[in-house]
Amino acid sequence: MSAPLPPRGRGSRLNPDNRYSDWQREGFDDGWQDATEDEAPAPATQLLVERSRSLISRNTSPDVPFSQSINPYKGCEHGCAYCFARPGHAYLGLSPGLDFETRIVWKPDAPEVLRRELASPRYRCQPIALGINTDGWQPVERRLRLTRSLLEILCETRHPVSIVTKSALVERDLDLLADMARDTLVNVMFSITTLDPGLARKLEPRAASPARRLAAMARLHEAGVPVGVLFAPLIPAINDHELERVLEAARQAGATQAGYVLLRLPHELKQLFGDWLDSHFPDRSAHVLSLLRQLRGGALNDSQFGRRMRGQGVLADLYSQRLKRICTRLGMNQKRLALNTSAFRPPRPRGAETLQMPLF
Repeated sequence: MSAPLPPRGRGSRLNPDNRYSDWQREGFDDGWQDATEDEAPAPATQLLVERSRSLISRNTSPDVPFSQSINPYKGCEHGCAYCFARPGHAYLGLSPGLDFETRIVWKPDAPEVLRRELASPRYRCQPIALGINTDGWQPVERRLRLTRSLLEILCETRHPVSIVTKSALVERDLDLLADMARDTLVNVMFSITTLDPGLARKLEPRAASPARRLAAMARLHEAGVPVGVLFAPLIPAINDHELERVLEAARQAGATQAGYVLLRLPHELKQLFGDWLDSHFPDRSAHVLSLLRQLRGGALNDSQFGRRMRGQGVLADLYSQRLKRICTRLGMNQKRLALNTSAFRPPRPRGAETLQMPLF
């Protein structure tokens, strides 16, 4: 009997206890499940409020191209089976499985906190990466408009920002993005893992289709916004054969930058992605994990800087060479865009625009 699929519109069928729980539950087949039963309804999304003491996160990781980031949300409705951010839900006492997709934490006071942090005399302007851990333009953003509010502040203060998204909703904010692009304050990278709509529905059930992402990329490009593509994650024996095709399609849509990230499986993600493979690709599940171990020094995950994004060994070298060759042929990655930090001006205090400022 084939394994049951995840609930419609969700990426995981599991909701394991997080690694910090005092006890762990383990599922087993009691013989009562009927394969002919109707599919269980998809669990609804719940919004949880978190108050922010600070908003800008900082890192010194040598293999990521930013030192500051903002994440308006924790958890993501896109339901990507592979998302490296899933284990972060454990810090909230929630499961990295279905909880990650259905219990979304948002920060309604985030704009106020961002304004305060940017106004601090100690703040020094450096590009901010927006929505890196989870997508800032995920479905709930359509009604909450939290990312939009943060982007408005960055635009007002002429603060540089880099964006990674797999959502076409970013088109909604084209007015702000085009304005910032005129001062070299923004670049947008679209994450595209496949051009196959069937595989995309399995990998990223609530994300925009690959064709829709490419259309959004083209529209931003036409408006003068620098765009690029991330083939992330690269999954051996699942989508690795599409690397060249995805970059070619992105180049036609205006992308000038390209990169890839090898699948990462930290903490609970090993179990969750393994179960996803058993659900959708039982014929090659063991093969995929075997290839990943070859790329990860015998393990399913490697957190070492310099290796965690690309892997190691002959197969990792092959992927790297393929990227270089296709980028050379397409004329991509020829020049890295340096975002402008000189235009930044701290935000005005609330109500300052109504006051008569002294002339000297």
